[in-house]
Amino acid sequence: MRALVVDHTAPGHLSLTDVPAPRPAAHEALVRIEAVSLNFGEVHGATRQQLPDGTVLGWDAAGVVVRAAADGSGPAEGERVVTLGETGWAELRAVPAARLGIAPKDADPGALSTVPVAGLSALHVLRRFGSLLGRRVMVTGASGGVGRYAVQLAARSGAHVVAISRNPAQADGLRALGAHEVHPEPAAVRQPVSAVLDNVGGQYLVDAFATLSAGGILYSVGRSSEADAVLPPDALLGDGGRHDRSIRTFFLFGDPTTDFSADLTWLAAEIAAGRLDPGISWRGPWTRHSEAVRALLGRRLHGKAVLDLE
Repeated sequence: MRALVVDHTAPGHLSLTDVPAPRPAAHEALVRIEAVSLNFGEVHGATRQQLPDGTVLGWDAAGVVVRAAADGSGPAEGERVVTLGETGWAELRAVPAARLGIAPKDADPGALSTVPVAGLSALHVLRRFGSLLGRRVMVTGASGGVGRYAVQLAARSGAHVVAISRNPAQADGLRALGAHEVHPEPAAVRQPVSAVLDNVGGQYLVDAFATLSAGGILYSVGRSSEADAVLPPDALLGDGGRHDRSIRTFFLFGDPTTDFSADLTWLAAEIAAGRLDPGISWRGPWTRHSEAVRALLGRRLHGKAVLDLE
């Protein structure tokens, strides 16, 4: 089969080449991939030469089951699915039932492919905040993949969403997704918030933490700034209604036994019904992968980049 693999001699450090097809285990379905979406972390990891040549990457992919799992778990042959794994940028992928979501037959595979990492991360962090009804919730990096899903899901949960985006051109779009306020940086927010989903890190994390009210929680989800987060000594004081605040880390795969199938199926249905906007800002055939990588690493994208397999 063909796959996108790490190639440090190629533009974007990726090349399209032939690799062995996967051999599914008994608990895995074989999926023919139709579309994939790119995450900054994957692409950035390849360009930094942290991975050897020939490595097949790709967390997010959508397609059709061509062979159901031999043990009877998961979707049947012919089902359209959204998949989560580590080798999705290929024509075929072997996926366990716990990382497969069933999608409507007429769903756009490109839109579905944006769901796994971004959609699940937003959903799982927001759940950890508890009920959001009537609470002020900040989302930094709101115009990115995780951020856009977080804005939409938080708004639907009854939160007053405070979106942070450095690009003023994104303000109207974020309000259309459900944001009640849009600011260029956390330091511009004057009223306290009770929860923060931070996708940026660095000074954004420091300033977002300063906006938390008593008992507030900040989840560090992404570090797109690649900058150190240096907290001044008084940032950790608990006086003046700032007690019991916390910063927590997040890793989607922290519990390897987590079954994501129900959440992936729900998110896929919401995408197919038009109740969630996938935020695709770049789309093309996977032969143009280097163009997508340049746009992503150059931070010219606000949302997701999708590659359609030919």
